[in-house]
Amino acid sequence: MDNSEGSLTELEKQVLIGCLLGDATMRKKKNSLIEFNHSFKQRILVDHLYGIFSRFVLTPPSARAGNGRRIAYRFTTRSLAVFNYFYDCFFSNGKKIIPLNLKLTPRVLAYWIMDDGNKSYRAVYLNTQKYKKIDQQRLIEKLEAMGIHASLNKDKIYWRIRISTFSVPKLKQLVWPYLLPQFYFDLPKTLRFGGMKATKKQTFLDSFQNTASACCAVVYYKFP
Repeated sequence: MDNSEGSLTELEKQVLIGCLLGDATMRKKKNSLIEFNHSFKQRILVDHLYGIFSRFVLTPPSARAGNGRRIAYRFTTRSLAVFNYFYDCFFSNGKKIIPLNLKLTPRVLAYWIMDDGNKSYRAVYLNTQKYKKIDQQRLIEKLEAMGIHASLNKDKIYWRIRISTFSVPKLKQLVWPYLLPQFYFDLPKTLRFGGMKATKKQTFLDSFQNTASACCAVVYYKFP
């Protein structure tokens, strides 16, 4: 396989970073492997990720029984030296950390949201409960540098990141080109670009929830 033992492409790097900010995990002995593990309901995302990393994988994604009634859908890469850098950046003593030199890009943010984000009414949440508070504050600083206002939100005994409602339009503007169509509905519907306001006709977003084959749509705007 071409370049399987060499460097990652820029696309592979950014997708991997976005997924590592979410639920993707790694294990290392001499070399490192990546595990992508989601519920079976998210198999479209897992299959998409497999398409990106397939040159590093021996066995395609498969379903398996998880905890309780959960059905997992997952795949792992081979253990390769090319992944060691990312393991060393994102793990310390087997625990996930946020690298000091982390660079958030729109593509990285899009895959982070698809991997481990959710919405509640008009806000967007990133499920960062697994990180220490200092690492979450570092992530907030990275988001602020992109023009996205975020804060820590109490989730039972843990904390997660909440993107403020007035930053959702900016968030959409950044990540929209990189989201899979099936994830459009994971962002709040309220949308404003500069002086243009989306009308109710934009509820075409809802159709993507049940239309896996949809690849494009037209948005109608009106000026306020």
